[in-house]
This record gives sequence, C-alpha cells and structure tokens, in this order.
Amino acid sequence: MLQRAETATSQPSWRRIMADAVTDVEQLFELLALPQELLPAARSASRLFPLRIPKGYLSRMYKGDPNDPLLRQVLPLEAEHDKRPGYSADPVGDLNAMMSPGVLHKYRGRALLIATGACAVHCRYCFRRHFPYGQANSSRDHWKSTLRYVEQNETISEVILSGGDPLSLSDQRLRHLALDLARFPHVRRLRIHTRLPIVIPERVNDELLDWLNGSRLKPVMVLHVNHAQELNSPTLRGALSNLNHSGTTLLNQSVLLRNVNDRVEDLVELSEGLFHHNVTPYYLHLLDKVDGATHFEVNEMQARALYEQLLARLPGYLVPRLVQEVPGAPSKTPVGSVGLIDG
Repeated sequence: MLQRAETATSQPSWRRIMADAVTDVEQLFELLALPQELLPAARSASRLFPLRIPKGYLSRMYKGDPNDPLLRQVLPLEAEHDKRPGYSADPVGDLNAMMSPGVLHKYRGRALLIATGACAVHCRYCFRRHFPYGQANSSRDHWKSTLRYVEQNETISEVILSGGDPLSLSDQRLRHLALDLARFPHVRRLRIHTRLPIVIPERVNDELLDWLNGSRLKPVMVLHVNHAQELNSPTLRGALSNLNHSGTTLLNQSVLLRNVNDRVEDLVELSEGLFHHNVTPYYLHLLDKVDGATHFEVNEMQARALYEQLLARLPGYLVPRLVQEVPGAPSKTPVGSVGLIDG
C-alpha cells in the first residue's frame, strides 16, 4: 500500500478546481489588486491568447505586485502584440515533425503524443500557444492511428504524453492508453510532461497514483516549475511526496524568462527547492521564440553568464542542463556548444 501524505477524499475535485479557474481579466485584477492602468493592455492581449489561472496558483502570488514572478508568467501584457524577426507561430518545428495526427517523432527512440489541447493554466510564453489542436490531436480517433504508429515502429522505446496538458484527461482514459502502449514489448517508458500537479496539486489523486504504479511501463513525470515560489503550497508538497512513493521518476524543466527567473539567486533557490522534494533539475531552456513572447527573452550571452554563476554556486547534480530546441536537430542542443544531448 502506498504511503500518501494527503488523502484524495479530503480534497476538492481537481476537475471542479480546473473549471473554476480565473478566465476574466477584470476578476484577476480585482483578486490581486493590480494597478488599473495595466487593465486595457491585459484585455487586449487576452484576446490574442485567453487567460486561465487556477485560484490555488493565484494564491501563491503577492497582491498588488505586477512584477510577482508567478504573475509575470500568466499576465497578459501589451508586449504580446510586438513582432520581431525570428519569432513565429511554430518555433520548434512541431508541424514538420508530425507523422500522424498529433504524433511527433523528432528524436530517435521517442515519440511524442499531443494528447489534448486543454491546459489548467495558460502560460504567456507557451511555445504551443498557436498550435492547431483541432486538427492535430492524437486522441481524436480514440488513439487508433497513434497506437498503430507506435506498434509499427519498433525503434520507439519511450512514449511521451504532452499537450496542452495530458493530465487534464481523465484517469480512465490515461489508464487505458497506458495499458494499450504496454502491449508493445519495445515500449519501456511512459513520460508525462505536465504542469497540472504544480498549479492544481489535487490532480495527484488515488486514481492517478494507482495507474502509474500499476503499469508495466516505467513512469517518468517531467514537471514545469520556473520559480521556487511555485513550490509554496502544502498541498503541492504532499502531491510530490505521493508521486515519489508511487515509484514515478520526477524531473523538472524550466524556461529561462526575463523578469521571472533571470537572476542566479532565483535559479539556485529553484534547484535547491526541487531537490528537497526529490525532483531532479533536468533542463533549463532558452525561450522558444513564439509570437507573443518577445518580452520574455533572455539572450544567449546573458544565459551563459547566468549558467556559469550557477555552476559556481551548486553541486553538479543540482545544475540543470542549459539547452535550446533547434528545429530539425536530432536532440536538444546545449547552449554555447556544438554537441547534442539526449532529450
């Protein structure tokens, strides 16, 4: 029997929490007592990419502070209208890597499934903010073409669930998908890229833990935490403990974001906080240059200087790899290096 820090029965339904997210700009400004002069621009930018913030995540932000590092990740700003050379709607070449609807096969040995377009939170720097989920969803035909593709390609040892956020799907659907993938002997691991346990920790319920623990496939969960302040939740700490007890390998990948985590102190505190909760710092990404996110960019020279400071401050096992995604490359590309890393 798994030891669980918190019982799911004592928590509200994650689906109710997700449905109750803040989606109205005026409500956001009222709840956080934000300066009214920012409101017209926030209204305008939210028409480009809708606002969505779970209230539990909102509670970790400081009222009245438009520069709060969590708020900066989700606050619509006038800068989202800016156009700059090198930015595009598909900055990582997802559409060119699509082998069948919602199945991306960029790297040898791994296939990525766009499981859903739904997310619990809309991060303003999201590299898939313009992605055509309606036409490119691997669950659209109940996974039939996806499963056929994975079954026929015996080089695939790992299947990655992405989105949107795959954990916005029901545990029943995810359990059935894991069982179907486990029928293929060449598939060894199931990797889930998700932000849901961070913004709605109640998502880590008994049903999720049971199917993760019961699958033949080794479960790996890649979380997305950009700032240590995101870890300031007792419910989240319980959720991470439960995932650890389930035997799920927990990794974290962050994006280096201007005015969010672009100080060495922020990155040190993040790595220390993650490791304290048995989450391994995995990747620190340069921003994917998606239209609408120019104001988040930290250039390569600044990133390398920060990384050198990070190396001097932390033991090697706490230092994530600084990478960028280059369309068409066979793996993640280390920043400032001609080599490639598996990712």
